[in-house]
Parts: sequence; C-alpha cells; structure tokens
Amino acid sequence: MSIEVRNIHKRFGNFAALNDVSLKFPDGKLTALLGPSGCGKTTLLRIVAGLEFPDSGQILLDNESATERHVRERQVGFVFQHYALFKHMSVFENIAFGLRVKPRRNRPSEAQIREKVTRLLELVQLDWLADRKPSALSGGQRQRIALARALAVEPRVLLLDEPFGALDAQVRKELRRWLRRLHDELQVTSIFVTHDQEEALEVADEIVVMNRGRIEQAGAPASVYNQPATPFVYSFLGNVNLFHGRVHNGFLETGDAAFDAPEHRDARDTSGTAYVRPHDIDIERYTEGARGLVVRLERVHAIGPLAQLELRRSDNAELIEAVISQERYSQLQLKEHETLVVRPRQVHIFLDQAA
Repeated sequence: MSIEVRNIHKRFGNFAALNDVSLKFPDGKLTALLGPSGCGKTTLLRIVAGLEFPDSGQILLDNESATERHVRERQVGFVFQHYALFKHMSVFENIAFGLRVKPRRNRPSEAQIREKVTRLLELVQLDWLADRKPSALSGGQRQRIALARALAVEPRVLLLDEPFGALDAQVRKELRRWLRRLHDELQVTSIFVTHDQEEALEVADEIVVMNRGRIEQAGAPASVYNQPATPFVYSFLGNVNLFHGRVHNGFLETGDAAFDAPEHRDARDTSGTAYVRPHDIDIERYTEGARGLVVRLERVHAIGPLAQLELRRSDNAELIEAVISQERYSQLQLKEHETLVVRPRQVHIFLDQAA
C-alpha cells in the first residue's frame, strides 16, 4: 500500500507538533522517521494510523483519502514500544486476539485461526513458547510476539513506534537485523519511529529526518548520510566537528587554515561553518611550514579496530575528534601532548544564515 501525507498540521495547545508536513512513503519499503524527542515523528505515525487526527491536511492510502477513516478501517498494524501484550493471555491467545474480535462475518474459523497463529509463531521463531504467559518471556521475545500479533490481521501497513527502545543494546542489534530479514520476506509497507541514528541507517530503505515538526531531509540512508541537506541533518547523523570561520571567494578561513568552499564562490566575508566527520581527518606529526590545523593530542582511546583521538587546536583551543585505524595509530606511534597537524579530507560548508 502506498501512503502519502499532504500539508499536515497538528497542534497541541500552543505547541506545533507538525507544521505543513508532506511525504510519500514508498510502497513495500521500510521507512524510518528519525529525529530527536519532540520533533513530531510519533504524532505523524499516529495520524497515519488513525489514532490522532490532523488539524488540517490529508492522508492518502493507495491514492484514496483516508483522513476521516476510523483506525479500524485503515488496515494498519501497530507495534508499541512497551509491547502492550495482555498479561492474562498466553502467547498464542495474544496473537489470536485480533482475529477473534473481528466481526462475525469476517472472523476466521477456529481451525483457520490456529493455523495462522501457528504459522506466525514459526515466522517469528517462537513456536515453542505458544503456551507461555508474556511474563515468562524476555523483552526481545515479547517484542517479537507483539509484531506477530500486529501481522495476524494481515495489515496493509505496519507501523512501529520505537519498537526496540525498551531493550538493551545487544538485543536491539539482534532484533533490528531480524526485522530487516522479516520485512524482506513479507514486503509490507512499513514505517518505524526511532531516535537511534545507527538503527535507522542499518534497517531502513528510506530515512526521513524530522526536526521541530518539519521535514529536514528524506532519502536513501547513504544519500542522507553522505549528502546532508542542512546543518541539522549533518549534526544529527553521527559525530561531527565544527570549524567556524569566514567564507570569502570560495574559501572558509578558520584560524591558520583555509578550506575550499567552491559552492560559495560568491560569498564575501560571510560567517560560515565547516562540518567534518571524525573519520574524514588526516593526521601527521607537525613540521615547520606544514599545511593544516596545528593541534595537540589530548587523549587517545585505542581499543578495537579504531583509535579515537581528542585533539586541541593551538589557535583557539577548540576540541577536535578524529578517528583513525588501529594500524595507522601504530604506525604513527603517537604520544599524548605532542603537536600534530590535521587536514580534513571531506568538508561540507554551510553559511551561518543557512544554519
């Protein structure tokens, strides 16, 4: 099912949760709504589900208006962060619940219900827990049962609100891989809300970055990460170093260094900021006349395949974070407090008024 929202506005009192949001969610794809708390992503998800109604705007399901449709008429499955399983029911009965409460004319037979629930339990790899109560399950198992229950009614759209937010890091990692495999098998149009950048980049086909009730950028994960459209997207998706300076004739001058800014050739003495990822920084020992930013090595965290370096600029004392391979770190034989030179390999410069 294709999903489109057009010019959605939603306020709660004086707070604008959504401000003129328009989006198309690709049919059969897994889309992540990503952003900080309070940016409007859960409100948008609930409006698509029919659990909230917009103040203005339109929701289209398969190009037909669904703005006034009740949640029961939208054929959506919803998975909440805290599972929302019925404690007094077995795992089997939790999954069967949505089928048993259908109107009599649409309700499957008992044999059909048993067959479908058994198939779903096998799909989520928990058929051996059918007779258990939710209290006997781990957090990851409960979330998989919640997902099976949402799938039981054969939704045309699957909506997930922070589905792994209540789980520890290792279980989250395992479940998001599992969710990706499950989606590839079922191909149900799905939208999930998260504030975890790594989760969104790893799992989603499409990412929508939201901030203060607006869409900052939407696109494939690699595109959004590598070509961020705004300073907010750059800062939100992973760690970044900021170099403040003046942009003039295609260069940003910051301290004793200058970065190419060919996209801003027409700028004349305008304040700007260069955004540089920690892994996009070259490091070498300082020699007289070396080009780049002169820094002092403050601290090293060299565990695993990467070494994280904290560097202090000599010209303004700002902190820079750099990440290099363990092999490169061993070659350099760096020592704390020694003087180095850093040169960014990839720089993205925004004029400050754009920020």
